[in-house]
Amino acid sequence: MDFSELKAALADVVAIPVTPFAEDGTIDTATHRVLMRRLLDGGVRIVTPNGNTGEFYALTPDERRLVTELTVEEAAGRATVLVGVGHDVPTAVADAEHAAGAGAAMVMVHQPVHPYIAQEGWVDYHRAIAEAVPALGVVPYIRNPQLAGERLAELADACPNVIGVKYAVPDTARFGAFARDAGLERFVWVAGLAELYAPSYFATGATGFTSGLVNVAPAVSLDMLEALRAGDYAAAMKVWERIRRFEELRAEEQSANNVTVIKEALAALGLCRRDVRAPSRVLPEARRAEVAGQIAEWSL
Repeated sequence: MDFSELKAALADVVAIPVTPFAEDGTIDTATHRVLMRRLLDGGVRIVTPNGNTGEFYALTPDERRLVTELTVEEAAGRATVLVGVGHDVPTAVADAEHAAGAGAAMVMVHQPVHPYIAQEGWVDYHRAIAEAVPALGVVPYIRNPQLAGERLAELADACPNVIGVKYAVPDTARFGAFARDAGLERFVWVAGLAELYAPSYFATGATGFTSGLVNVAPAVSLDMLEALRAGDYAAAMKVWERIRRFEELRAEEQSANNVTVIKEALAALGLCRRDVRAPSRVLPEARRAEVAGQIAEWSL
């Protein structure tokens, strides 16, 4: 199959939408639609429902499928949908097959959650998923600094629908080496640690980056992408400086507030409730004021 259009779609700001909750704790479907339309109206052209910013690991199987369906419906004709899947192999395969049936174009496979991951086992895990949905593009989410680039090449030799990588190891040199060992031109390389890492990862081979911040300020993320595509690193770093503190708040305590800060910002804008599910937590009052102050500077 020709996956060139999907590869082109990946080389962009890959938005990771939040999953808004109603007062009773269920998914707020009306607000989900509003937030999706805001992203699309803001210029976003690829979205990942059931990503980490969407609280993937806190959602039930039925909720993950609901989020997929809501996203595909809203994105139809306007954006590419890259659905997050994971957990055990049968669960990941079932969710990938559901994504295909719902009309998604690609799946992103979350880093396997297991205390004992063999490199060959990593290949087996992703191969089982990719082979189940041969018509979909498959994007592994790599957080393991020990994984060798040759293993990714081995996976793609067996599964040509493995077309891109969300690389989220916080080590630019490691990323540059891994991409070249796997095949720099063979895959689309997406900087998986968002805007703060995007400039350095673009310098070593990335052509897209993921973003949770884009939920709050689509134009800010797209400004960075435009600068990076033009090779204007000075302009990209001006955006970096604008959002630095906001992203640092998300990264505190080993990213404990990654989702919480995004939802707090959306709550400050009156767009959704600040509720998150355990093991995440709502921000304390002092931090809420700081988040509101940060986004006030962006003239949203």
